[in-house]
Amino acid sequence: MKIAVVTDIASGLNQKFLDMYENLRIVDIPYFIDNKEYRETSFERDEFYKTLEKSNSVHTSQPSIQSVLDTWDELLKDYEYIIHIPMSSALSSSYSTAQMLANEDEYVGKVFVLDLQRISFSQKVSTLEALEMIKEGFSAEEIANYLTKTKFDSSIYINVPNLKYLKNGGRLTKAVALIATLFSIKPVLQIQGGKLDMYKKTHSLKQSYDILVKSIKNDLETRFKSYLDNNELIMAIAYTNNYDVALKMKERLEREYMGLKVLIVDPLCQTISCHIGLDCLGVGVTRVRKEVMELLKIEN
Repeated sequence: MKIAVVTDIASGLNQKFLDMYENLRIVDIPYFIDNKEYRETSFERDEFYKTLEKSNSVHTSQPSIQSVLDTWDELLKDYEYIIHIPMSSALSSSYSTAQMLANEDEYVGKVFVLDLQRISFSQKVSTLEALEMIKEGFSAEEIANYLTKTKFDSSIYINVPNLKYLKNGGRLTKAVALIATLFSIKPVLQIQGGKLDMYKKTHSLKQSYDILVKSIKNDLETRFKSYLDNNELIMAIAYTNNYDVALKMKERLEREYMGLKVLIVDPLCQTISCHIGLDCLGVGVTRVRKEVMELLKIEN
């Protein structure tokens, strides 16, 4: 049984992983700055953030229907099944579009579109789990069932120093953004179950970093304790234009939680950065199969 896996650029997977897995494909997600269309490869990261900072209008799209169909059609020449893992349906219409396409006669029973309600490093982990389970001989249906069953075994917290980008992207009303700006609110958001929700309100970056650490500690001591005890958890960090801050957070987390390493330190893709802006830092924990844990240790 030959199975391929498709995900999108929001997962943080890149050319390195395409070289590792011949059955992996990553579809791009376009974004628009001042009404000009760009892709992940349009800018070097520094140039992208300079452009984003000066922008007056930013919005994103979803992978084009044609790019998804072309990817599936190419893969189905050599593979019997495809597992398609888009970003969370709560954050994009990518899932609903892909599911609609998968209902076409030529894809029914061949393409499994999964709404795992994940993004960034949690989406990355799910994709790698699928790829490793294929190596172990699991069927497409078994992989889909496992990933769906475990999709909520993840928690992400992210600080957003400037609400301008969430406002411009339509994720926040102008009135709320104005009030937050007037009172110097720097919120910490959470992603659990796919939704991007307000978690805590802070007035400084230092406070927001403290909350990130405390929130992860609470998860480790409560809902994820059994996974931690069984060595089934990894910590991860995602960042925008602040790699040095991400490294300092990595050191802090590993000091706080001796024995639990931060195995993923990933830049957020440009599409996600369009919504949350500059100087953002995400911290999370994700349950992971031990085969992927070992893979990430090697990569790290």
